[in-house]
Amino acid sequence: MTDVEWILHVDLDQFLAAVEMARHPELRGKPVVVGGKGDPTQRGVVATASYEAREFGVHSGMPLRTAQRACPDAVFLPADNPTYEEVSERVMAVLRELPVVVEVVGWDEAFLGTDTDDPEALARRVREVVRERTGLECSVGIGDNKLRAKTATGFAKPGGVHRITEREWMPAMAHRPPDALWGIGGRTTKKLAELGISTVGALAAADRDVLAARFGPTMGPFFRVLAHGWGDRDVTAMPYVPKSRSRETTFQQNLTDRADLDEAVAELARRVAADVVAEGRPAARVAVKVRFAPFVTQTRSTTLSAPTSAADQLERAALEALGRFDLDRPVRLLGVRAEFEPPAEGGADGHG
Repeated sequence: MTDVEWILHVDLDQFLAAVEMARHPELRGKPVVVGGKGDPTQRGVVATASYEAREFGVHSGMPLRTAQRACPDAVFLPADNPTYEEVSERVMAVLRELPVVVEVVGWDEAFLGTDTDDPEALARRVREVVRERTGLECSVGIGDNKLRAKTATGFAKPGGVHRITEREWMPAMAHRPPDALWGIGGRTTKKLAELGISTVGALAAADRDVLAARFGPTMGPFFRVLAHGWGDRDVTAMPYVPKSRSRETTFQQNLTDRADLDEAVAELARRVAADVVAEGRPAARVAVKVRFAPFVTQTRSTTLSAPTSAADQLERAALEALGRFDLDRPVRLLGVRAEFEPPAEGGADGHG
């Protein structure tokens, strides 16, 4: 782990769609939607949309059917996770050849730590080598901490370079809504609006006690910290290690019978258990996601008495978590996630 002069955030543009276009060049310039089984007549959600599809309002998390209505001419493709993982590993290997510390935080993004005197030149070099070696485009944000670097990437997209430091933070962010901040979503933004806080600048000036009363003693003041652009400067050169393994399925017909739900969760849990065994690390917690019709999603979880990879124990924990839901509405999606123990001090961190 190191404290560096500059932090670069590298984000592969429209990653999944870009991988598909690289192996299917005839798709370039067309609206491409990746997600589910690639069939918009079936249930599933958008994993990634190309920029051409985004112009029609298609975005990640949108139901495939809605995406097709928004963009009838889009090309729909099934997600191919093994290929995306392989391409991601190639990109990260290229980044590690540069004079930087590389912290991988997902398939399509990484933080780079560097003491260069010219971060823009390095960022342009990053874009160049990634394009030359992998054929993919990326955007690079430059900052004096991780939050500002990642925020800068949003200004750099697509295919650009942008810098935000403490000096540029408020001029760039003060007038923007709170969900422009990394870590604040739409629901929190609505709750902030109820307090009369509708911009990052207003959040930065908000009273800590008021925020703590509304969002809790930890998260409330933390939102104010985000609004000021304060954040972590440590970049850790460790391999990407998933925090969890998960499986989910969207049903073509809503499930209403409890026995059917139990059977589906048990099957998902067994598949997750196989993933856990392959990962070589025991799970410490099991979570179940239920999406009720039409589109309300809830999650419940169970902490295991001891970390395990045993399929029967993970299945039992998943069924216990399912039992914590009020299953009084039709179910359109179920998911099971096994969460690993946090790494030991000095270990790797990542996203599952």
